[in-house]
Amino acid sequence: MRIKALTAAIVLAASNFAIADEGMWQPHQLPELESVLKQKGLEIDVKSISKLTEFPMNAVISLGGCTASFVSPKGLVVTNHHCAYGSIQYNSTTDNNILENGFLAKTPSEDLPAAPGSRVYVTEEVTDVTAQVNQGTDGLSGKARYEAIDKNRKALVAECEADGSYRCNVYTFHGGLEYYLIKSLEIKDVRLAYTPAMGVGKYGGDIDNWMWPRHTGDFAFYRAYVGKDGKPAEYSKDNVPFASDSFLSVSAKGVQEGDFVMVTGYPGRTNRYRIATEVDYVFNTAYPLARKHNSKYVELIEENAPEGSQARIAYESTIAGYNNYIKNYGSMIESFKKGSMYTRKQQFEKDLAAWINANSDRKSKYGSVLTDLNKLVAESQAHNQRDRMLGYVHRSQMISTARMLYRLAVEKQKPDAERERGYQERDLPRIQARLKSMSRRYDETVDKAILLHFLELYAALPKSERLVEVDKAFNLTNGFNKAKQKALLDDMYANSKLADEKARLWMADLEFSQINASADPFVQYAKAIFTVMKQIEDQDKELAGKQQAARPALMEAIIAYNKSLGKPVYADANSTLRVTYGTVGGYSPQDGLVATPFTSLEGLLAKNTGVEPFNSPEKQNELIKQKLYGAYTGGMNTVPVNFLSNVDTTGGNSGSPTLNGKAELVGLLFDGVYESIIGDWDYDANLNRSIHVDSRYMLWVMDKVDNAQNLLKEMKIVK
Repeated sequence: MRIKALTAAIVLAASNFAIADEGMWQPHQLPELESVLKQKGLEIDVKSISKLTEFPMNAVISLGGCTASFVSPKGLVVTNHHCAYGSIQYNSTTDNNILENGFLAKTPSEDLPAAPGSRVYVTEEVTDVTAQVNQGTDGLSGKARYEAIDKNRKALVAECEADGSYRCNVYTFHGGLEYYLIKSLEIKDVRLAYTPAMGVGKYGGDIDNWMWPRHTGDFAFYRAYVGKDGKPAEYSKDNVPFASDSFLSVSAKGVQEGDFVMVTGYPGRTNRYRIATEVDYVFNTAYPLARKHNSKYVELIEENAPEGSQARIAYESTIAGYNNYIKNYGSMIESFKKGSMYTRKQQFEKDLAAWINANSDRKSKYGSVLTDLNKLVAESQAHNQRDRMLGYVHRSQMISTARMLYRLAVEKQKPDAERERGYQERDLPRIQARLKSMSRRYDETVDKAILLHFLELYAALPKSERLVEVDKAFNLTNGFNKAKQKALLDDMYANSKLADEKARLWMADLEFSQINASADPFVQYAKAIFTVMKQIEDQDKELAGKQQAARPALMEAIIAYNKSLGKPVYADANSTLRVTYGTVGGYSPQDGLVATPFTSLEGLLAKNTGVEPFNSPEKQNELIKQKLYGAYTGGMNTVPVNFLSNVDTTGGNSGSPTLNGKAELVGLLFDGVYESIIGDWDYDANLNRSIHVDSRYMLWVMDKVDNAQNLLKEMKIVK
């Protein structure tokens, strides 16, 4: 692994900055923070955390949206219940609803296939490829620059994936100032081994989501399988459990208040270096509208898919995801209005500009960076109404599937290296998985109701913000007539074959001339709008290419400025492996209130009503009443259920192992408190708290409630 001098300098500045435990650090940066980590309680060699092929980092894996970790030598993987939710839902029926009742495979042969497309990614190499990505881009701007960078990235990925066992990606750091190629072993056969009942795994549901106190057993287990040769392979009954190079021991002792904890995982995205105009747009326009429309989206599902029906089961995962975002956006907006982030962001830019202008060399190099980026941001927001509403229209599974199939046929006419990312040969398994999973995640009545609603909102836009091709395809040229529009959609759905899995998979293999001649009404729509959508895409690439020059220039200035102040500079989260650290502790959400850092079985029972989402299993309730704690108290008078720490995390960290100073698993990170959600944009040491399910509760449920002794015997439990 190669490390740029710039990055090393950044960390050196950070290591001397005595502030709260802020930062999502790349593993190779950790040795520079050794003194801080040791002082806080790290007992293992800090250099081991920087080496991806050594313990504990080689036990931490990505699920492609969530984090997980190996906890046995037989490929057993622990993650959050909500991260496995799609696979649990996929295997649920009205006759055998394992979402409600839970599931345990007593032997690996009983493991259930995870949802199509489920993967386990084990990061093995991280290489600085900034020079290779930027090669040949001097003097280029706009779309030409974008395409040159894209070509270089695809070439690096193709070379990295040559042997077929790996998934490789080139990730952008600091807005394009740095690029890293990340090589991950891609395990393709993933199966569900165990999930507790909904009354454990999703206890408290959306009511408790993002709240404290919390009493949620947000954990589940997968198992990773490979071919008999030990290499990744598609599902086969002959496959064998993956033997990972190392796995995490699970602590039955747990943690106490003030203890050091460390979280390793794959945080999705933060935006802490965005400029003030971007902050203004997101919090005053984008988030409020997204919250409004997402709420209606969920309402339409619930109105058209009765509780307990197969249609509702099909959309349970979708509902959970949308409700999560609705509450997330609500907290973001509330915190933004209460706080001073926007004025502080504006002041920072004034201070940065003053620092730049105070030195002739800096002024020559960075003098226009803020102005340039502000202009580009304004351009990107010019058609936000159109893009937002058309985006919701195109979320219809029939439309999105038809557009994907049509674009696939277009791209297959090109050499693989020239295809759009997402439609190369490497992407075909994901496309097939999406086409298969639709069978258990789609209902015509629901999809039609959602499409009708958002077509009406789209049609209400000013004519200048609508597309002629879309208006024509949906007969909206003379306005929206709900009865006529409903009849048109009824006809489209009745005459489409896209609801049939075999038809979808067959169409994925068609040549362009064949799909272009298709009479399927949704494919005809995809054809009708293809040219105009491609024009919009090319305009976006032109803008992106300009930003690929402007944003790195601003970030270089910000890094230099913060370094002069001794402030920490770490890259925004981007779904790559990071490490964050802190201590177990409570917080004060508002004047007069202090939240303690642990919740208990007794607190869980006190919430129980027997009605979802507070429907703890009766067996669990009886065990609590009888105080049958077993060996899972860790010195407390009860079994702790959840705990708080101040580690710096975000979405994507869900399922991340929470480790003590010896790198033993003491919990799983699964949420943050309501007041800290804005941490994606703005860090507040007083309010930034993450929520973890305590390893003692996990082990207690497995042992006492669900009789999962077969898995406990497989794991290494530290007492």
